[in-house]
Amino acid sequence: MHDISFPEVPAGLGPVLAERGFTELTPIQTAVLNPEVIGRDLRISSQTGSGKTVALGLVVAEQVAEAVNLVNRGPVRARPSVVLVAPTRELAVQLTEELSWLFQPLGATVVSLTGGTSLGIDFRELKRDPQVLVGTPGRVRDHLERGSLQLDRVRVVALDEADEMLAMGFEEEVSAILDATPEDRRTHLVSATFPPRVKAVAARHQRDSLMIAGTAPGESNSDIDYRTMIVAQNQRLSALVNVLLVEPDAKTLIFVRTRMDTTGLSDALADLGFAARPLSGDLNQRERTTTLNAFRRGQTPILVATDVAARGLDVQDIAQVIHVDLPENAEMLTHRSGRTGRAGRKGRSLIFVPPRAAGRVNALLRHAGVNATRNDIPNREDIYRAADERLIERFREIDTTDRTDVVRLEEVASRLLEERDPVTVVATLLGEADHGGPCVPREITPVPVQKDREFEPRSSRKQRRTSCNWARFQVSWGSHHGAEPGRLLAIACRRGDITSRDVGAITIGSRSSMIEVNPKIAQAFSQSAARPDPRDPRIKFREWRDEKPTGRRR
Repeated sequence: MHDISFPEVPAGLGPVLAERGFTELTPIQTAVLNPEVIGRDLRISSQTGSGKTVALGLVVAEQVAEAVNLVNRGPVRARPSVVLVAPTRELAVQLTEELSWLFQPLGATVVSLTGGTSLGIDFRELKRDPQVLVGTPGRVRDHLERGSLQLDRVRVVALDEADEMLAMGFEEEVSAILDATPEDRRTHLVSATFPPRVKAVAARHQRDSLMIAGTAPGESNSDIDYRTMIVAQNQRLSALVNVLLVEPDAKTLIFVRTRMDTTGLSDALADLGFAARPLSGDLNQRERTTTLNAFRRGQTPILVATDVAARGLDVQDIAQVIHVDLPENAEMLTHRSGRTGRAGRKGRSLIFVPPRAAGRVNALLRHAGVNATRNDIPNREDIYRAADERLIERFREIDTTDRTDVVRLEEVASRLLEERDPVTVVATLLGEADHGGPCVPREITPVPVQKDREFEPRSSRKQRRTSCNWARFQVSWGSHHGAEPGRLLAIACRRGDITSRDVGAITIGSRSSMIEVNPKIAQAFSQSAARPDPRDPRIKFREWRDEKPTGRRR
């Protein structure tokens, strides 16, 4: 073990960092240890994969240590001193795992409260008298309302992925949690970006806040090789197959737009022999956990996911991210791509570019602060060349010392080489190794780059919304209940697993509202949005039947 120490970190956490393989702190971890941070509410801004979780742990370590000492001094039953709120179960679990090993030297107990688990498990966890509580907004609020959780002794609240949490419609739950904590608590917001909605929360709930910036967009992507590939809509599956065949065992995360796409694409890949699974909101919690564990262990090296489903996904050895459907914005591009190139490993981010969307993709890359190289879709020769190199390397790595079977077969080899041409013998045996992958490469016709007509200016998008034959849906949520166009848009995208580009006009009525959806995905939206959601159980979507309500239009 290297003799590495971190004297600057609080509460004696240096040794455990060294044991976990840390050789130096990341920029964001160093920034939170600055003396000017002491006693301040923080807005921690840093990109995915920059070490934000450990940075957050360093920030709250002092309060955790004090809470442990309180328990150790007597029979006083301590309530959570530190509360961390995350938008998804996966991210909450990740935070719990990371903070558990970080705070192990302190003797701290870290527990999680998340949706998808039984309340009985939650009650047993709470009986452990945790100093640190990690949870999703809905489940934490649920325990507050049940009286099974008290936050009157909380000294620090941290909102992780605050931008995504608010975009997913959790503003009411977050406010309820913060209102249940003492006014003199410290409040930290952790986010890759700070859009206006997050800044508004900061203004309401933080005092004397300080912005801590780690890595700017693009800086955390130094270990990510960005590539683009012109792919026509009708050639996406073939292009994906050929890309996967170049390195069939590489752990790959594929992003698509909708839940239906995750199932359809993963089934198509599985039919071709690839070990692929979908990750979407259609999975229950047990199925979700099983899928993620299989992906982490490499049993299923290919995962097809939506943006929402992959939120909080933390797997250290993802070799490549493939954007089959384009990300909505530069922040989403950065977030998706940040699933690879972690912990010092190199990674690839491959973007499938529709022929008419080259300009839009260039704008995405420019706003994300990254450069990308243009690549051709791998052809048959590229794939077989890569397969041959893998085979040669495989045989080079074989250790023939102390191999009794090799000695035994030398006589067989000698006889074969006496009777047949050596090159023919070796080539024949190598052909039996079946090293080319699960299926044969696809033939693909090159597609020329066309003029970018997919990227529309704002004015033309508004005109398109009013001129197209959009599918209308009625929403049981109006101005009387606090409905706003922006919030309804966020809820519709989350509930229907769509993006804002698929949404037309939004009209807010007094008791109900109307939203227009791209007719091509209307059926899928109807099925997804109709499912009950505990985050907004009173909001229901149904196909439009009545007259259009009067009110504000988006």
